[in-house]
Amino acid sequence: MTARRFDGKVAIVTGASRGIGLGVAQRLVDDGAKVVITARKTEALEAAVAELGPDNAVYVAGPADDTDHQDETVAKAIETFGGLDFLVNNTGINPTYGPMIEMDLAAGRKIFDVNVLGAVSWAQKAWAASLKENGGAIVNIASVAGQKPAPMIGMYGASKAAVIHVTQELSLELAPAVRVNAVAPAVVKTRFAGALYEGREEEVASAYPLKRLGVPEDIAGAVTFLLSQDAAWMTGQCLTIDGGLTLTGGV
Repeated sequence: MTARRFDGKVAIVTGASRGIGLGVAQRLVDDGAKVVITARKTEALEAAVAELGPDNAVYVAGPADDTDHQDETVAKAIETFGGLDFLVNNTGINPTYGPMIEMDLAAGRKIFDVNVLGAVSWAQKAWAASLKENGGAIVNIASVAGQKPAPMIGMYGASKAAVIHVTQELSLELAPAVRVNAVAPAVVKTRFAGALYEGREEEVASAYPLKRLGVPEDIAGAVTFLLSQDAAWMTGQCLTIDGGLTLTGGV
């Protein structure tokens, strides 16, 4: 059989019971990797593992910002598959919608705890357990909302701007052993983004030069490229994946 580019590699993908995370996990498996996926709900994770194949994937359920959950997940990767090469920080939340000036500050703190500090903590755990000694790559899922103001989801956008900055900082700190990059999607057709397009998809898509919204596979292809040796001389970068939207001034 022809060797696949991620044969022998092991990845953790957070927030991967559905949507972009599951799309990334599927692409990794298709390319030969073993994956450990996380999310909060056991039933959804069980269904995702069945889809990925139980020989290719295992899951650990828990809150993404819980350090014990992070430790358990990293240990599961090493115990089950013998190592850890890649981390994809996909988990993101946005429990508030509206003007930032009216936002509940507790919701804002939770957004940063999960989206920013959670991503840093996952990187710390992966680095200490495997990546420092063996090398590897990290990809953080940011957003075009982190590249310019994003009305009504301002704190989410601020958190994703922080994720982009965290990516740059970690890329310097972890080089040359580990490459750290990010992707910044526009609206992708997932349950998480449903409020941004459901019931008016054609209208929303009309603002995109490519005249469609993203799908998880669009993001998965870019993420796995950044993890692969095809991106061996890339670190600290954020790839915008937006169907051309930001060229028009939109978010």
